[in-house]
Amino acid sequence: MIDTLSPDEIVTRLSGSPEERTALIRDGAEAGVAEAQAVLGQMLLDRGEKRAGFAWFNRAAAQGHLMALNMVGRCYDLGWGVAVDKVRAAECFRIAAGRGLDWAMYNYATALALGEGVAQDKPAALGWFEKAAALGNAKAINHVGSFHEDGWVVPRDLARAAEFYARAAEGGDFRGAFNHARMLLAEGRIDEAREWLGRSSETATPAFREKVAAWLAANDYPELAC
Repeated sequence: MIDTLSPDEIVTRLSGSPEERTALIRDGAEAGVAEAQAVLGQMLLDRGEKRAGFAWFNRAAAQGHLMALNMVGRCYDLGWGVAVDKVRAAECFRIAAGRGLDWAMYNYATALALGEGVAQDKPAALGWFEKAAALGNAKAINHVGSFHEDGWVVPRDLARAAEFYARAAEGGDFRGAFNHARMLLAEGRIDEAREWLGRSSETATPAFREKVAAWLAANDYPELAC
């Protein structure tokens, strides 16, 4: 059992084979270690074992593990191992956000912006995006930029939007990198835009890459499609 291992033995097993690491994490999860339960839940989810992943997230969340609670929300939001329930998803996000988790702030803000599981409230959504952005969440920073670009809640301000997109891009958000590239293209800074489009493509989903290619083609930049 994990509680009989010394710190050095734990480090050794974590640096071993994938099977050894998995066995150690499962031992910890079954021993009631919330962090191990959350990690095991994510491992199972990534392997496509969604019902089992959801169950372990719930066990960790019951112990107050905030990321696990956020992931319970994600499971309800997307139907991973459980029926879709947007209301429960938003409630999980709200609780974890209120306890300081930036990813939950981002997810709760998204629910508020879209009106999924809660009444649509764009001013409140912006507030939560800003809180997550203040904690360095790059996806939230990108969304704050979108509010400024589109004039939602705040006056339209392309200069501020560009600042937020640049920060989101530097933080590793692929949508932020694309939006940063768009702003650079508008200024005629083609070479810099090409670099950021390449960075966006490295981590973007296939569906997002297709949208980028379509946007570039429609805006007379087909040669920049990644």
